[in-house]
Amino acid sequence: MRKAIALLVAVVAISGHTVYAHHSFSATYFEDREVTIEGTLVQFMFRNPHSFVHLMGTAKGEKSPRKYLVEWGGAGQLTRMGVARDTLKPGDRVIVTGSPARNPTDPRVRMKSIVRPKDGWKWKGVVE
Repeated sequence: MRKAIALLVAVVAISGHTVYAHHSFSATYFEDREVTIEGTLVQFMFRNPHSFVHLMGTAKGEKSPRKYLVEWGGAGQLTRMGVARDTLKPGDRVIVTGSPARNPTDPRVRMKSIVRPKDGWKWKGVVE
C-alpha cells in the first residue's frame, strides 16, 4: 500500500505541468465558411473557458431575426486582447462575422470579428 501511495505521489510530482484539454472547433463549426449577423446584443458572458455573446439578429438572407449564440475566447485571452467584462452591454447594436455551426438548425457561430458601429469599436482575431 505504501509503495502505491509513493508511486502516486511521484507521478503527480513528475507531471507537474499544465495539461490543456480542448475540443476541436472544426467538429462544431465550418471553419472554411463565414456568416455575418447584424443585431442587438442580448447578453455578454465574459468567462472561462469560453465567453459567449448572445445576439438577436439576422444573417444575410434571413427574413426573421433569431437569437444567436456566438462563441468567443476565454476571459483571460480576451483581456490580453483588450476586451473587458464591460466592453459590450445589452442593447449594443453589433455586427458579428464568424464560422457557422455545422448543424444548420443550430444558431451558433464562432467569433472571427465584431464591430459596434455607434462608436467604431472593433475586435478581429482568432482565439484558440
